[in-house]
Amino acid sequence: MKIYTFRVIIEPDEKNTFHGYVPALPGCHTWGESLEKTKKNLKDAIQAYIESLKADREPIPEEQGLEFFESISEKELKPVKKSAAYV
Repeated sequence: MKIYTFRVIIEPDEKNTFHGYVPALPGCHTWGESLEKTKKNLKDAIQAYIESLKADREPIPEEQGLEFFESISEKELKPVKKSAAYV
C-alpha cells in the first residue's frame, strides 16, 4: 500500500480563521475555524485531490519542497538609513 506524505502550510488569516494549503498540489487550499478543523479539512482536500488525479490517470506529485527556519539576530541587522523622503 502506497502512503503519500505532503508538506502542508497553515497560517492564521485576517478573519481569525486559518488558511491551509499543500505546495506540492497546486490549488489544494482550504480553511477552518481552528487548527484542528483546518488540519482535518486539509486531509479531506488532499484525499479528494489524489482521488481525482487517479480517476484521470494523472501522476501523483511527489513532495519536492524543503522546509527549514533561518534565524537572524538583531545584532546581525544593519541600521537602515533614512532617506530625505522619510524625514
